[in-house]
Amino acid sequence: MENIIMITGKVKYIITLEPGVWIFDDRRIDLTTYFLTNNKNSDSLEEYTKAVSKHWDREIMEGAIYPPTLKSEKKFEKEKVLTGTFGIPLKPFLLNAEPNSDAQTLVIHSKDDKYEFSLEDAYDLIVGFSKEGKPLSSDGPIHIYLSDGSNQDNPIKYVTGFTIK
Repeated sequence: MENIIMITGKVKYIITLEPGVWIFDDRRIDLTTYFLTNNKNSDSLEEYTKAVSKHWDREIMEGAIYPPTLKSEKKFEKEKVLTGTFGIPLKPFLLNAEPNSDAQTLVIHSKDDKYEFSLEDAYDLIVGFSKEGKPLSSDGPIHIYLSDGSNQDNPIKYVTGFTIK
């Protein structure tokens, strides 16, 4: 139960978050490279279109057969999951909570402090949930990163919950 984090407050739905299952989520991002690349806000339709286009291009160039490289790529992806440092955007979880129309602020509760962000800024936060393939058990269960990476070396740690007010 200590790894369960809740989004409460001025919301239509109280959301319960379990960071341990996010490793299987396709929305996860590699935090070792995320802040190095130029991040532009793109919608999910654009990302889906790019993924389908990449797959289509590959089939045209290599044919629809499964070359031996696919097995090694799958093995590489599995290895990456077991050793990677990952996060996930907070925005989908905040949207699923459906903040009330008068909600303006997200409060992040940590073991020692509270951090406030405007709801618009909160949509850009990244929730870190693993480091080098391991859960963040010593100072977690999650870390909060600003989308620009300015707190990459010093994220918000010991997060216990979120309140929308």
